[in-house]
Amino acid sequence: MERLLAKINLKTGELDVIDEDFRFKCIDNCGKCCIENDVPLRDEDIERIKELGYDEDYFVDFTKMVYRGSNFLGYTIKKRPFDDACVFLDPETKMCRIYENRPLACRIYPFKLVKHGDELEIYVRDVDCPGINHPEGVPV
Repeated sequence: MERLLAKINLKTGELDVIDEDFRFKCIDNCGKCCIENDVPLRDEDIERIKELGYDEDYFVDFTKMVYRGSNFLGYTIKKRPFDDACVFLDPETKMCRIYENRPLACRIYPFKLVKHGDELEIYVRDVDCPGINHPEGVPV
């Protein structure tokens, strides 16, 4: 389920906040966002992770393709078979092994950005995330 939070006019930079009450705080060692979600990988993400010494066969799931309409955008990150988590999530600490080099989709989570002409819409896409509307969270 997605919820529209705000719109940005790309010509003027004006921010139109739709949901004034929304707050977000990333919870340390939570890892929920790394489990069950399909993380799309851009070519830039793949190259950055390969520079860390990982072979793309280790982390790219070539069986899951991402499309926008009929346009092929890329693949997703592999998941561990025993818990459906990202291969880079440490199962004990719940910390990302490539945090400084994580894919763009991970960097903007739980948000989704959708461009419509001169407008960029900001959605929140995982209402089960414990950081959404957290009392210590910050607004959009």
